[in-house]
Amino acid sequence: MVSRFNHKNEQSRVWVVNASFKFMKSSFIVQSWRRLLKSLFPILILISFFTVLLVDSFTPASAQIPRQEIRGVWMTTNDFDTLKNRDKVQDAVSQLRQMNFNTIYPVVWNSGYVMYPSAIAQRAGIQPFVYKGLDGHDILADLITQAHSQGLLVIPWFEFGFMAPPTSELAMNYPDWFTQKRDGSQTSISAAGEVMWLNPFLPQVQQFITNLVLETLSQYDADGIQFDDHMSLPHEFGYDQYTVALYTKETKNPPPTNSQDAAWVKWRADKITAFMVQLNQAVKQRKPQAIFSISPNYYDFAYKFHLQDWLSWIRQNIVDELIVQIYRPNLQSFVANLSCPEIQEAQQIIPTGIGIMTGLRNNPVPIQQIKSQVRAAQERGLGITFFYYETLWNDALEPLNERQAGFATFFRSPALRAKVE
Repeated sequence: MVSRFNHKNEQSRVWVVNASFKFMKSSFIVQSWRRLLKSLFPILILISFFTVLLVDSFTPASAQIPRQEIRGVWMTTNDFDTLKNRDKVQDAVSQLRQMNFNTIYPVVWNSGYVMYPSAIAQRAGIQPFVYKGLDGHDILADLITQAHSQGLLVIPWFEFGFMAPPTSELAMNYPDWFTQKRDGSQTSISAAGEVMWLNPFLPQVQQFITNLVLETLSQYDADGIQFDDHMSLPHEFGYDQYTVALYTKETKNPPPTNSQDAAWVKWRADKITAFMVQLNQAVKQRKPQAIFSISPNYYDFAYKFHLQDWLSWIRQNIVDELIVQIYRPNLQSFVANLSCPEIQEAQQIIPTGIGIMTGLRNNPVPIQQIKSQVRAAQERGLGITFFYYETLWNDALEPLNERQAGFATFFRSPALRAKVE
C-alpha cells in the first residue's frame, strides 16, 4: 500500500512538472507571437493600404464593362419576305446564333400600322388588314418562339414612334392628334418620305401609344420594347392649338417664333421626357423585367433637332439599354461620334451599343467599312446592332460566302443574354 502511495505521489509530481512546463511553453509561445505581431504591425498596415488602393483602381474599369454585351440586328419591313416564312426564319435565327448574335429587334409599329393582330388598332379603325405568315400564322409569335429556342432575345421595335404618313388611316381618321409647324403645315420629309407627327403632348396620343406597347408585351413573350429616334418631335413642330395653349398657360407667354429657342426646346423636350417616364412605369408594372430599350441619334442632334433628351432618360433611370445610331460612311466621323461624353456616361450605367449601317436597298455598304466600324466600337467596349437583317449578307455587294465569313469574325465567342421572365 505504501508502495502504491509512493507511486501515485511520484505520478502527481510528474504531472505537476509537466503541467508547469506546458504552461511555461504556452506563455512563451504567446509572448513570442505578440512580439512578432508587434514587429509586423506596420507592414500589415501598409499591405492593407495598398490593397485598398488596388481595389479602388480596378473599380472604374469594371464599371465600364457592359453587364450584357449587345449583339443585335434590326428586322424591318424590308425583311418581310423572311419574316413571313417559317423555314426562312428558322434559317435566319440559326445563322445568327452560329455567329454569336444574341438579340433581334423586329419592327412592330411602322407607317401608322402594327405588324401583328391588334385589337386596339382595329378598335381605333386604323388596321384594315393584318400581317400574316405564309401559313396564316402570327409572324411575331413565330419569330419569338424560334429565337428563344436558340437562346436569342427578341425586343419588338416601335420604329415610327410619333411619326405616320399623311395617307395612313391614323392620319386621316384622327387629324386632331397631329401637330403642326408655325406656318400651319403638318408634314416634314424623312428617310421614310413625307410624314406627319403625332402630338406627343396630347393625352389621347400618349394613351394610344401606351396601349399599343402594353398590348405587345401582354400578347407576346417579348423580352422588352424598343423606341428609336422617332420617339421625338422635330423642333419645327409644336405650334398646334393644344400645345400653344398649354405652353402659354404654364409660362404666361406664347411660344417663341424661333423654333430653336432654348427655353421652348427645353419645355417640349421635358414634356416628352415626362411621357417616357410614365411609359416606362406602365411597362414595368405590366412586365417588371422587360428591357426598356432606346436607339436614338447621337445626343447633340437628338436634343437640338428632335427634342429627344435621351441622356435625361438615362439619368432618371428609365432606360435599360442604349443603342446610338451612328450611320456614317466616313470612319473619322464615325469614331468622333463614338467618343461623345454622353455615350461614355451611359456605359457606366447600362449596356450600351452602336447602330451600324450594313446597307440600304439602293445604297449597299462594303464589308470593309462594316469591319472597320465594328472594330472601332468594340475597342471602346461598345456593343453592336446592325441595320438591317437583309443587308447583312442577302442583299450585299460581296458574294454570300465572303459576306458571311466577314460577319463570322465579329463575335468570336458566345455572349448570351439572360432571358426576361
